[in-house]
Amino acid sequence: MSHETPQMTGAELRSTREMLGLTGDHLARMLRINPRTIRSWEQGRDPIPARFGPELTQLVEATREAVAQMAASVKSQSDPLLLTYRSDSEYLAANPDGRWTAAWHRQVCARVADQAGARIDYFGSGS
Repeated sequence: MSHETPQMTGAELRSTREMLGLTGDHLARMLRINPRTIRSWEQGRDPIPARFGPELTQLVEATREAVAQMAASVKSQSDPLLLTYRSDSEYLAANPDGRWTAAWHRQVCARVADQAGARIDYFGSGS
């Protein structure tokens, strides 16, 4: 008896993408597919091939790991402050090999802030 993973729905894909702080275009680049394909999947016009499930799971796990690492880095601070990026160009200047976006980094910061009671500010804002 085979136990197949249920096919991901368009709503699940969109929710996951939004949770990751990614645009459809950026997710499409990460998955090496056409952005129209992401839109079609999210709107339920076309089924999402099962082969993309593991890739999405890896992105979610990498994000969870980033949250855990950032949370550990502020754990000992009495007034934790997280610094993030205003734009993708700022993010990429600081992370030239980065596969993520400034929005992704901000959502990681938001999760850590929620867990650790930390504040968030932009790099270079003088806080």
